Amino acid sequence: MWGLETVELAVVVVYLIGITVLGVWFGRRLKGNEDFFMPRRFGKGMMMMHAFGTGTASDQAVVVSSGAFSKGLSGIWFQWLWLFNTPFYWLIAPIFRRLRAVTTADVYRLRFGSSVAVLFALVGIIGLAVKMGLMLKGAGALIDAGTDGKVNADFAIPIVALLFTIYGAAGGLGAAILTDYIQGILTVVFSFLLLPFVLNAVGGLAGVRETIDNPQLLSLVAPDKINAFFIATFAVLSLFGIVAQPFIMGVCAAGRTEMDGRFGFVVGNLIKRICTAAWAVTGVAALAWFDQQGREIGVDTADRIYGMMAHTFLPGVMPGLLGLFIASLLAGVMSSCDSFMISGAGLFTQNLYKPHVGKCSERHLLWVGRCCSLLIVLAGVLVAYWMPNVVSGLKVWLKIAPMLGVAFWMGLFWRRFNTAGAWTSTVVGFIGWWVTSKTEWSEPMQIVIYLSAAVFAGVIGSLLTKRTDKEKIDRFHELIRTPVQAGEVITESCRLPEGVRASRRKTWFTGTDFEFPVPSRTSWLGFTAGWAAVAAMIGGFVWLVS
Repeated sequence: MWGLETVELAVVVVYLIGITVLGVWFGRRLKGNEDFFMPRRFGKGMMMMHAFGTGTASDQAVVVSSGAFSKGLSGIWFQWLWLFNTPFYWLIAPIFRRLRAVTTADVYRLRFGSSVAVLFALVGIIGLAVKMGLMLKGAGALIDAGTDGKVNADFAIPIVALLFTIYGAAGGLGAAILTDYIQGILTVVFSFLLLPFVLNAVGGLAGVRETIDNPQLLSLVAPDKINAFFIATFAVLSLFGIVAQPFIMGVCAAGRTEMDGRFGFVVGNLIKRICTAAWAVTGVAALAWFDQQGREIGVDTADRIYGMMAHTFLPGVMPGLLGLFIASLLAGVMSSCDSFMISGAGLFTQNLYKPHVGKCSERHLLWVGRCCSLLIVLAGVLVAYWMPNVVSGLKVWLKIAPMLGVAFWMGLFWRRFNTAGAWTSTVVGFIGWWVTSKTEWSEPMQIVIYLSAAVFAGVIGSLLTKRTDKEKIDRFHELIRTPVQAGEVITESCRLPEGVRASRRKTWFTGTDFEFPVPSRTSWLGFTAGWAAVAAMIGGFVWLVS
């Protein structure tokens, strides 16, 4: 059936049915609309696997292995672009938790007003549909290549989408986090399952080095392609964008405490960086294997290489291993798409539907969220069919969120930044992206130009218009300054719970419009440890492959 051996098919079917039943079962515990979108009940382990599962999917293995196969080890930067942002996650996570918001658009409403909240919701939903389509496209390509075309990608994509829609719509973000724990483990299996067999076939890393005679292919930096300027500009772009990714609110704020979110966000992403290294080495080892076998490299080989290696090596090792590989890659895409679906449904329900329909019951809003989940997934499936390839889709998605990320960062540190500044920076950013894409400038230079233009336009727009109401800005910063307390009962998004008094905190540049709080000892220690982990990861990877 479906071109798979019985044991392979059994492994896949057991996984799909099991994970769907688990998610639906969790849905019976829902207590209301807010519990569906932001449960705030999970500890460090669950938050770690949620951050890892949401941020890690099979399309990324396609992109990294494809980049490494065609460009060498420097292809790792298609996902390691976020590596230098990881220490900042330690600082970002408590901010999102302290905002006590249901969606990130709620934060934009508080800081900039309803018009910017609507803008964020619309852009956020579009970005999530693109990202979901990107992941489904990658999963379809892997399944197609991993089964040598016996399971068609056009058939696999809607099946996968249907299953995570069922359990996600039933259980909300809580079901997504619960299933992410299991799916995260399977994603780690997916990342490392193939590597030892491919390396063994080419004589290990020593065999890779002997076979590949171009030293640039074994370098983390390719001077003519992925150089230091490319890495730096995309890293800055991703730091601007990470705060405006709608699903980051859940990644940071669905934990019981601030430390749960901090630990989960940082450690979960460090695990992802390790998996990324495995994908890159697999891609380069596959290149060495092709060379040793004297096989011809086709025009679409790079995009299919990860799945091709799975189909080549795994069936001969033991029965069921290819099935485990396919189940694991499905786990990777489902653990991300379920969170994206809930985030998109939250934006529509909380920030587009609820403000315009007036008072309605929790049950009503819950069903609106569930119906919207289905529509967002359908949009993602259409994007997957429309998207020409995974790499092009990744580049489009990377550039959507940073346009609104400029407003978040400027509003966080500069009290004078206002609604006009948010609109101006966003619009100019999108226009700058479109204009520079019509030129022959390199992508890094394009990023520098349109991000700089967005920041400059936001500053000018703010200075030429009226200040934001002081009370709203004070409330925004009071939330960020006030640590989350045990037993808090949040009854309204972006407002301190009853009985919780706003905390005071020392700031730099006191008496000015700039808001730079003095970091706490915990912040300094975690931030420093994050940079140490980044340095160790890069150093360890260079040592390993050299």
